[in-house]
Amino acid sequence: KPQGQEELSDLIKTAPGPIRMAGTGHSFTPLVQSEGTILSLDNFDGLIAHDPQKLQATVGAGIKIGPMTRLLHGVGQALPNMGDIDTQAFGGALATSTHGSGAMLGAYPTLLEAIQITDGRGAVREFNRTAHPDAMSAMSVSLGAFGAVTQVTIRNVADYRLRRRRWTEPVAGVLERFESVMTAQRSVEFFYIPFSGQALMLTSEVTEAPVTSRPPNTDDEAVKTLRTLRNYLKRLPWLRKSLIGSAIGKLPPEDYTEAWLNVFPSERNVKFNEMEYHLPIEEGAKALREIITLLETRFPEVYFPIEVRVVAPDDNWLSPFYKRPSCSIAIHHGAPEDPLPFFAAAEPIFRKYGGRPHWGKMHNLTARELSALYPRWNDAMAVRREMDPDNRFVSPYMAQLLGVDL
Repeated sequence: KPQGQEELSDLIKTAPGPIRMAGTGHSFTPLVQSEGTILSLDNFDGLIAHDPQKLQATVGAGIKIGPMTRLLHGVGQALPNMGDIDTQAFGGALATSTHGSGAMLGAYPTLLEAIQITDGRGAVREFNRTAHPDAMSAMSVSLGAFGAVTQVTIRNVADYRLRRRRWTEPVAGVLERFESVMTAQRSVEFFYIPFSGQALMLTSEVTEAPVTSRPPNTDDEAVKTLRTLRNYLKRLPWLRKSLIGSAIGKLPPEDYTEAWLNVFPSERNVKFNEMEYHLPIEEGAKALREIITLLETRFPEVYFPIEVRVVAPDDNWLSPFYKRPSCSIAIHHGAPEDPLPFFAAAEPIFRKYGGRPHWGKMHNLTARELSALYPRWNDAMAVRREMDPDNRFVSPYMAQLLGVDL
C-alpha cells in the first residue's frame, strides 16, 4: 500500500512480479490475482482539483465511488450516470468499463479527459484527450494492464435531481417493444423476476421538483423471499410461478425525487455470482427471450433476477460498447450455489448474438475470441506493449486474456 508516487514507482520497478492493482474486490474474474505483488492504491484518493467553469474534476483513482460522488456534489458537480453499486474504487470501475443505464449515457470511461499513469518501468506519464487521443482511447478501459492509474480528470455535469419511478408490467410486452421502451427516457432499466412473467421497470429523469423521501430499500428481502419460494416449491413449478407472478404484479409503484447520488446506487447484501454480456441493442430482446426460456426450463434452481440495461456507444478501444449502442444482460446465481452449469449454458446464447463480456464478470473467453470482437484490439495491444515492455502487469490470467506470451 504505497504512501505516495515515489514509493509506487519503486515498487513497480523492484517488487516481485507480476504486479496487479487491487480495487475493492467487486469483480468476479481473477483480474487482481497474482503470485507476485498486489498493490492497493487507497492512498491515491480525494478530490485534487475542480474547475467550476468546465465542470471538470481531478480525483485520485483509488477513491471509492460513494465518497467521490459526495465530494463532487459538494462543489456543484455530478456524474451524468452511475452504476448500481457505489462501493468500487473509481480506478477499478474505469478499468472494467463499469456502467449504468441510458441509451445516451456512456460507461464511466467516457468521462475521462486526462489520466496520470505509472508505466511498467516506474515512470509517471500523463495523457489527455486533446493531445493524445489514441493513447486515451487505448487506455481508458485498461484492465490494469497498461500501468497503475493514479489520477484522472473527468468531465461532469452540473448538480441535478432525479425523479425515479418503479412499476411492474408483463415482460412479454416489454420485449415486443424493446428498443422503443429502452430508449424512451433518459435512463431505463428493468429486472426480470424468474418465473414471474413480470418486468420490474425503473426510469430516471432530470427534474427541478422538490426532494421527496426515497422509500426503504427492500431488494435484499425480496431476493431472500424468492430463494425461500424456490426452496419450498421445487416440485410445484406452477404454484411457484403463480405465487411469484401474483406478488410481483401487486407491488406498489414507486415515485420519488432525490439528488442524483441518492438515486442511482443501491445496497446489495445478498451474495451472488454474475455473468454479464453486452450485445447490439437490436439483438437484446431475442437474446433475453432465449435466456429466460433456458432458465425456466433447465435451471429452475435460479431465483436471482436478470438485470437489463442499455448503454451508449463510445470510442474506447477495449470498451464492450465500442462503436455500438448496446444492451447489457446480467444473469446471477446465488452464492454459494454453483453458477457454472447455468452460466456455461447461457454464454453461447450471448455469443450467438455478438455479445462482448463485461471485463469484471464471469466469462470463459480468451484473447483468441476477444480479439475478434474488438476492431482496435491489435492497436490497443501495441500501446500496452509500449507502456509495459517487460510485462510487469501481466499475470498468467492476464496473459491468457490478452494473448501475451510470458
